[in-house]
Amino acid sequence: MPRRFAWTSWSDERLLQLRLRDLGVAVEETWLEGCLSGIHDELDQRGLRIRPHAWISDEWFSAESTPGIAIPFYLAHPRLMRLERKMMLDVEGGTLSECMRILRHEAGHVVQHSYQLQRRRRWQQLFGRSSIRYPSYYRPNPASKNYVQHLRLWYAQSHPDEDFAETFAVWLTPGLDWRGRYRGWKAMQKLECVDDLMRSIAGKPPVHEPKFRVADYDCLNVKLKTYYARKRKLYEDSYADFYDNDLRLLFAAGPDDAGRQRASEFLRKHRRQIMNSICQWTNERKYRVNKLLNRLIARCDQLDLYVKPADSMVNLQVASYITTLVMNYLFTGKFKRSK
Repeated sequence: MPRRFAWTSWSDERLLQLRLRDLGVAVEETWLEGCLSGIHDELDQRGLRIRPHAWISDEWFSAESTPGIAIPFYLAHPRLMRLERKMMLDVEGGTLSECMRILRHEAGHVVQHSYQLQRRRRWQQLFGRSSIRYPSYYRPNPASKNYVQHLRLWYAQSHPDEDFAETFAVWLTPGLDWRGRYRGWKAMQKLECVDDLMRSIAGKPPVHEPKFRVADYDCLNVKLKTYYARKRKLYEDSYADFYDNDLRLLFAAGPDDAGRQRASEFLRKHRRQIMNSICQWTNERKYRVNKLLNRLIARCDQLDLYVKPADSMVNLQVASYITTLVMNYLFTGKFKRSK
């Protein structure tokens, strides 16, 4: 029977004062246990003898020093997922399909490290050197056919290890015709390489399987309040006092007639629709897009800008403009003005 927790009935304010470790949640006896079992089955069907273990942490990751997968705490209970959604607007891995997609990616890291695949010449020729530093941000090319597309933000383009993990995840996905999906892409060479590598290690035990020590991955000694303050800061950026000219082109200054409404009210009314559309096409996090919208709304108030509600083009123009800002961010690390 699943464990009961007193904090499930607490207010958000009270819950935020609790340390992550004091939540007492675990992978066992939750829906995550079934997800992990599913990954084990998928690996078994491919003849791979690695069985990644999992533990509760503050984020998704797989370390080189252990054949396992860290799963964020908030996925271990519906109450915590509700809090995550309130604080960050979405829940990474919060559905069965998304959780399995991420687990396949993390399993790719486990397989790479357990069999030391990054040391093989063919791996280095196609994916690059695993030893290069992870960038603070990367500049993806959404149109590139050199990489598979699995997780959001064209994650395969961020680092050779992520390129391999994403390629492995595509290869592992049950029922996916990756040969048909990526026919004509340069990424097909990587998929064929992964297919060859997996055949070469099928049935063989891992060559690198260090013992897991919880103390090495103790990220839970912080309050939920501190955790979310740090996480929000990670997704916030220093924007200049910007976009005034752009906003004046999108909207009009001053209420010339009674048929107009404040631009800030217009943006608030259509916030969810605009945000969902932008996130769908750019794969950017909702939290970051929402913060950008907040800045634009505040600036519209300061500039006293208005809009005609009957103007059907405004919604499209606003969405297109913010999409441009987000794409600029993906390529430069900053929300730059359009030129």
